Amino acid sequence: MNRRSAIGLCAKFLILAAVLPHSGFAHGTSLRDQLVGTWNYVSSTATREDGTAVERPKLQGAVTYTADGHFHFITVRSDAPKYASGDSARPSSEEAMAIASGTVAYTGTYTVDESTKTIHVNIETSSFPNLVGAPNQRRIVQSITAEELRFTNPRTPAGITLELVFTRAK
Repeated sequence: MNRRSAIGLCAKFLILAAVLPHSGFAHGTSLRDQLVGTWNYVSSTATREDGTAVERPKLQGAVTYTADGHFHFITVRSDAPKYASGDSARPSSEEAMAIASGTVAYTGTYTVDESTKTIHVNIETSSFPNLVGAPNQRRIVQSITAEELRFTNPRTPAGITLELVFTRAK
């Protein structure tokens, strides 16, 4: 191959690479490395097995993945009522129920299956005790960039699929 042909081939390759759709995954960097850090909750959608949508409360929260394989996740209702007593140990029944039903927090360890873009979580502590030690806790990464993470929790204990969106904390 002469030099002119090689240059033409390289130019064609660069043009082709520029116009191909981007997969949402950084090339050359492992998914695990891309996950490390704190991601702020943006939104989520929930769907039952029959395809019907589940209304989601207004939430705020974050998920953090550490380089040594630990993580924590928390979401809380952004419209939760303030305690009339002003004492966190003395909510009314209604206030306590609103907080308990609108908060999910858990922590544990994680591994990543790079080939399937799946995060496997081992939940060790949770505000919802049914999650602790629950088998097959997967989060399937739909896309990840330097600024945004999208993943699916394909089946919660309630039998719904969650799709969550996060942005990297600054």
